[in-house]
Amino acid sequence: MLLLVLSIAGCERGVHDMYDQPHYRPGDASPLFADGAATRPPAEGTVAHGGGTLAQTSSGRRGRLTPERPPAVTEALLRRGRERYGIHCAPCHGLAGDGDGIVVQRGFPSPPSYHTGRLRDATDQHLYDVITQGYGVMHPYRERIGPQDRWAIVAYVRALQGSRHMPMDKLDDHDKTMLDHAGASP
Repeated sequence: MLLLVLSIAGCERGVHDMYDQPHYRPGDASPLFADGAATRPPAEGTVAHGGGTLAQTSSGRRGRLTPERPPAVTEALLRRGRERYGIHCAPCHGLAGDGDGIVVQRGFPSPPSYHTGRLRDATDQHLYDVITQGYGVMHPYRERIGPQDRWAIVAYVRALQGSRHMPMDKLDDHDKTMLDHAGASP
């Protein structure tokens, strides 16, 4: 009986060692290779699963290269951005971008409002990178939302932000009149 207990204990230690092995993280140095890096380059001829080229994003994470410039903001782009925003973003961020979407109302952590100064001052590239890579509890959408649709969502988020934070001198006379009437109504 004692021999059986000792042999089982020895197996347990061996199994535990398999799960608790020393390992390298990406970017770690290693004396095992001539170049001193633990991360090995892919074998020649390797094709990435998703295709494309990897590069550092503005958030410091690795991700796909984005187009050099976002597309021009057009009415069609904003319509597409609104549609994609409603599908992918509104459940958490809410229709108006306040961070009060339906899943938040059911207990999910609230994302920040797009109307905070920090997010109004964020670059378009930052917003694009967050959609691509995720942030905090937000999962990445790189596989769900294509690059052009990400830019469309960024344009729509900027429109949402502008809807509340437009300087008066940027409005035309018709819009100023509409605001005056809205403020005068009870």
